[in-house]
Amino acid sequence: MLDVVGKRGWYFLFSALIILPGLISLIMPSGWLTLDSGLKAGIDFTSGSVLTVTFHDPVDQVDIQERMNELGHSEALIQRLGSRNYFIRTSLLDDPDRPGSGPSKPECIEQGLSERECIEQDLEKFLGLQRDRVEFESVSPIVAGETVRFTFYAVAAASVFIMMYVWYAFRRVPKAYRYGVSAILALVHDLVFILGVFSILGKTMDMEVNSMFIVGLLIVAGYSVNDTIVVFDRIRENVIRHPDRALGPVVNLSIIETVGRSLNTSCTTLFVLLAMLLIGGPSIRGLLLVVAIGVVVGTYSSVFIASQFLVIWDRGEIGRVFRLGRRGPASAASALLHLFGK
Repeated sequence: MLDVVGKRGWYFLFSALIILPGLISLIMPSGWLTLDSGLKAGIDFTSGSVLTVTFHDPVDQVDIQERMNELGHSEALIQRLGSRNYFIRTSLLDDPDRPGSGPSKPECIEQGLSERECIEQDLEKFLGLQRDRVEFESVSPIVAGETVRFTFYAVAAASVFIMMYVWYAFRRVPKAYRYGVSAILALVHDLVFILGVFSILGKTMDMEVNSMFIVGLLIVAGYSVNDTIVVFDRIRENVIRHPDRALGPVVNLSIIETVGRSLNTSCTTLFVLLAMLLIGGPSIRGLLLVVAIGVVVGTYSSVFIASQFLVIWDRGEIGRVFRLGRRGPASAASALLHLFGK
């Protein structure tokens, strides 16, 4: 039988190596996991303007994006509401109806127009916008800040409930609370990895995070916990079936029995997500990318992080490394070699 558990130390080392660059990217400017430092904030998290527009004839979303790019608003988020109706969100525009506002772009200044009027005129000229069917409003970043804060609270509360539920569901096995803690550890592993990836992409490719990114994180959280519980459920069955066997061989057997199902489910989901990435609109690509990354890392963490953490916790290997580390480098190295299956 393939010895998956025997190489447990390498899995944690690999996770550390792929998470560390993202963590450095997140904390390098200032702060910790803050949208104004580690991640490139989209207009959902900054002040912005929203236009709900209607065209005379059906218009392609790509054409609207091209016009917005020409006007200097490549950050604009465009969502289709109907064949002729669109939702356009941009950075904060000046509005002639708002006191103290004035045109800020050269092309608008030359025509004596505000930024909002300049956009409306351009869309009317090139795409047939109905000027009398435009709704305009400014959006405060306070709403977005509250969304992020409440999302964090929701994830924290859900993590507590997940841990308590797993603890209760696995109450028939020894030290059931360890299963709940390990499931949360895998969840944190996945979310931190995704945050790090998007922090790096934001600095290298100007990829922004928006409200769809938050939705994607919540989806990944649910997927990660579900995949972890599938593996844990088989471990529970085998622990009850073989009460006299050590936990390591039981976990190894359970992984072998479930890895095929986990890979098949993940690959099927990933194929669908990749197809949607290719044919989907730009407004949902960020969400799809988050979920696609989450599917891959979630499958990995369920097998190689959460399950292995049960084993090293049962054997007291982490505590042994720290205790021996106080006695000297040689003792710590010996404990690490044992962790890495040497």
